[in-house]
Amino acid sequence: MTGNKTKGGFSRRDLLATGVAAAGVSAIGFPAVLRAAPAPVKIGLIHPVTGFIAFSGNQCRQGALMAIEDINNAGGIKSLGGAKLEGLLGDSQGKPDIGASEVDRLVEAGVNGIVAGYASSITLATSQEAAKSNTPHVVDVGVSDKIVTRGLKNTFRFGPGYGKIAKFAVDNLDTINKSAGSPAKTAMIVHEESLFGTGTAKLLSKELPAKGIEVIDVIKHANPTRDFTNIVLQIKAKKPDLIIPANYYNEYVLLARTIRQQKVEAKGIYSVLGGAASNYKFVKEFPEAAEQIMDCNHWFDPTSSLALARKKAAEAKGLYYTYEVFLAYNAVSFLADAIERAGSVDKGAVIAAMASSTWDKHGMPYGPTKMTDGQNEGAQPVNTQVLKGVIEVIFPKKFASADPVFPRTV
Repeated sequence: MTGNKTKGGFSRRDLLATGVAAAGVSAIGFPAVLRAAPAPVKIGLIHPVTGFIAFSGNQCRQGALMAIEDINNAGGIKSLGGAKLEGLLGDSQGKPDIGASEVDRLVEAGVNGIVAGYASSITLATSQEAAKSNTPHVVDVGVSDKIVTRGLKNTFRFGPGYGKIAKFAVDNLDTINKSAGSPAKTAMIVHEESLFGTGTAKLLSKELPAKGIEVIDVIKHANPTRDFTNIVLQIKAKKPDLIIPANYYNEYVLLARTIRQQKVEAKGIYSVLGGAASNYKFVKEFPEAAEQIMDCNHWFDPTSSLALARKKAAEAKGLYYTYEVFLAYNAVSFLADAIERAGSVDKGAVIAAMASSTWDKHGMPYGPTKMTDGQNEGAQPVNTQVLKGVIEVIFPKKFASADPVFPRTV
């Protein structure tokens, strides 16, 4: 019927058929345009980016965001069709109850996992809250062993807890002291008031006497503390051989500076999880106060090309490569690796993948990951010492870049 023909002689049916064919060619030729991109994998990042520990919280956040950027640039989660990671940000303000409420908010927003929360007290709250919805939770820094001894199946800690850290610290201090002829026989511990400082002081008070070092006093201080004069004068009066700080960054810096200003003489400043002793910012800004301080803390493997490359990348962004940065980076990477292997964002599947993880691309002195009840058994701290303005690893010998200087000569 000529009424159905166009000017060019094609019927309406011909044109429709041609259009369908053309659409088929487009679908084959330009699949990225027509196919929906995979849904992003949402990772909740909860850190104290305001409040008295904001420096460390922001360092954690930046490390976590670096990991997300690197994973996305490498193709995202390949088992999910290249799904990109998306960081959903939360601020605990340094308060456990706010950290818990941020978990609720981010779970409602659809996060597939959470990395939190720097301080032990905050991490106890965030992991407990995340457990209510069975949301995978990775601890970035929090060291209290209570975090992983409550039977929470959703919670994993990649770094060591302070039980292991305290034993490592005391054993290495004993080695250092004996190698120098055992000049240190007394110690004073100065610690911050929260779970981290209190727990660390309790463990050290128990362990040090067995090594022949008497703990003559333990002094607790508030967070924040803006004047350490009275505390330092107490130290000066009691003349301990060792001063052992356990504090967050701001208080640690102020304590160390006050010790120097008051010309306190001690054979050693030996911190455990010192908030500043293993910190490039402290060493750069206050080199005289930092010189020859020893610390037992989280640290990267200085012989690892992977760790050194990440350090270079962080510094190119204007960051100090502190333990907060690389621990948060690894927490995100560990979670992403589990999602990759699970091939799913199903919470149970991701948790099972973390529990069976042997991930080893971390640049830490750990070896492959081995999780037992949520704790990475291979994780260990190192001992560092600031020597001529450089943070050197002094123990374990396998990773050491220098020998310890003890007693102090400055």
